[in-house]
Amino acid sequence: MNQNMVTWLLKPSELTLKGDNRKSFEGVLKSNIQRLLSKIEAKVSVKFTAGRYYISAPEEKSNEIEDILSHLIGISGWAKTVTCEKTPQAVINAAAEEGRKIYANGARTFKIDARRTDKSFPLSSYELCCEGGNAVTNAVTDIKVDIHNPQDTIRIEIREKAFVYSGGKKGLYGLPVGTAGRGLLLLSGGIDSPVAAFFMATRGIIIDAIHFHAYPYTSIEAKEKVITLAKLTGKYCMGIHLYILNFTKVQMRIKERSPAEWTTVLLRMAMMEAAEKAAKKIKCKCLITGESLSQVASQTMENIACTQSRIKLPVFRPLIGISKEEIITKAKQIGTFETSILPFQDCCTLFTPKHPVLRGKVNEANELYEKLELDELIEESLQDYELVK
Repeated sequence: MNQNMVTWLLKPSELTLKGDNRKSFEGVLKSNIQRLLSKIEAKVSVKFTAGRYYISAPEEKSNEIEDILSHLIGISGWAKTVTCEKTPQAVINAAAEEGRKIYANGARTFKIDARRTDKSFPLSSYELCCEGGNAVTNAVTDIKVDIHNPQDTIRIEIREKAFVYSGGKKGLYGLPVGTAGRGLLLLSGGIDSPVAAFFMATRGIIIDAIHFHAYPYTSIEAKEKVITLAKLTGKYCMGIHLYILNFTKVQMRIKERSPAEWTTVLLRMAMMEAAEKAAKKIKCKCLITGESLSQVASQTMENIACTQSRIKLPVFRPLIGISKEEIITKAKQIGTFETSILPFQDCCTLFTPKHPVLRGKVNEANELYEKLELDELIEESLQDYELVK
């Protein structure tokens, strides 16, 4: 039995801004698309030509295809298209049919947006807009043209084939994951770090993640929550390798030997040092955190200087100037918020002091840190890790 095959047209995002290395970016995006589509049990093909990607797949796989496209970083938009014979009459007829479709879906105003990369086509872009618009209003008498604020847009693209479509959806924009190196995310169980991962993935970074677990002081449920967050975030990041470190001994050493007000900053220093060592082993070129300036005591300007004072890798903080409300909005958009607010404590909140130091001095922080003699415990935690792909 022949399957009813349909086509999706994808528009790349920032790749048009690239120069001589544009082809390599286009190749990474095509590879990412193919990798994601390989999970679909059906005949699916991907083609790239003249600045557009085309996916051909059975109609019955539409929901799976569109779920993948809604998580794909590197495209500005996509739509299911009608392909037709590349003649004026065939294109105009397809536009009229698309008009009937958008009217049936509730649109009462529309406009035509036409692009003609094949200059041998008899009608110009302007003529396609005019004749396509006339065809739609003749086919559907109750629909009107509104070029300024239409309820839907019928798009005509004349390329190696003729494509007619409406109802296009916005993509996630950004650069294809894999075009900007690899970074290691410090993933807690909170709201912020998954959002930070998403933002850095949109800049092309491959995300690995590290989580510090303090069992039995933090629960197995807390660890499972973080694994779920990694899975949800990984849908946008082409997957994530999550390294879970047992940090109980480090945390207890800090609690036992440190002034109470310094415990959070010193714990963050230990985490950054452990993360840098792990990053170097797995060839990550930066660390990524969900810190937002002055959101909590450990994220004041002075305390951030303390927590990164012992490492040399660059630390990317994409949320540093973003409000909590904006972060929550983005967490809801990417689907991590409901998991992040599950009431399981992570080790960052486990022994939070009542009156933490707010503006720590780097010299004092390092004097206290060196007295803890954490090197051996950190190395032990790096050996005792669990990897979840």
